[in-house]
Amino acid sequence: MLYRDRARDLVLQLKHADRLDLARPAGGWLLKAVRPILLPDMLVAPVPLHWLRLLRRRYNQSAALSDQVARLAGLAHCPDLLQRRRNTQSQEGKDRDGRFANLADSIRVHPRRSGVLTGRHVLLVDDVMTSGATLAAAAEACLAAGAVDISVLVLCRVAKEG
Repeated sequence: MLYRDRARDLVLQLKHADRLDLARPAGGWLLKAVRPILLPDMLVAPVPLHWLRLLRRRYNQSAALSDQVARLAGLAHCPDLLQRRRNTQSQEGKDRDGRFANLADSIRVHPRRSGVLTGRHVLLVDDVMTSGATLAAAAEACLAAGAVDISVLVLCRVAKEG
């Protein structure tokens, strides 16, 4: 979906208003979108939150989405595959270069999970993609740890007007 109007409202409710119930229907929508590229041994993982943000929010909305997709598709799910190494600033208001700089070296594979990546195709799940900086950092971490390929799935995409 495009990140505007009702779709934006849905994401903001999922993300900031404790509306985890929205993850279930969103998971079904995401599965319909991603089904053509799913592979039998694909590993599904969410984009991580830094532990301080997770503590404040109490849940990772991307993990709720990835859990639904993995469950519905019958694929392996690793909710703690990735970790945020540092508490990055909000991406809001940053231009593309600023977003990529903010995320540089900020995501790594959890030290106890690196073994599950070797030779695997990973499906990274996030709620919103703006510049792709967060997904790029997550993908780089997975590839460096032995994943063979990365696909991404997002509930909403920010698109420039005009």
